[in-house]
Amino acid sequence: MSEETIRLELDDSGLSVDLPKPPNPNDQVQGVPYRPVEFRDDDLPTALERSAQWLREAQNWLGEPLDVIAVHLDYDDREGAPYYDLKLLCNEEDLAGAPIALRKLQSGTAG
Repeated sequence: MSEETIRLELDDSGLSVDLPKPPNPNDQVQGVPYRPVEFRDDDLPTALERSAQWLREAQNWLGEPLDVIAVHLDYDDREGAPYYDLKLLCNEEDLAGAPIALRKLQSGTAG
């Protein structure tokens, strides 16, 4: 039985270097194990729109639907903080670009 190695280009946090970044400084991809991608804003429709925009870009980059495990909405009523905290809980292998690397390996264009 042979094992083939899949090479991924990851940043220090384990994300693909090509993963689209959330568009606003208040948005971020958080840590493992389930990788919340966070969108924070005082206006919920705006946070939802930014999350939808990022999800479309990430799925276009990935070449398949991104595995979103859950959507979590919380509130932050600290002074000066955006009130809404929307998180998409995403499969970390998708965010690392594993499906892209696997397709390249299977098509023989890894490199």
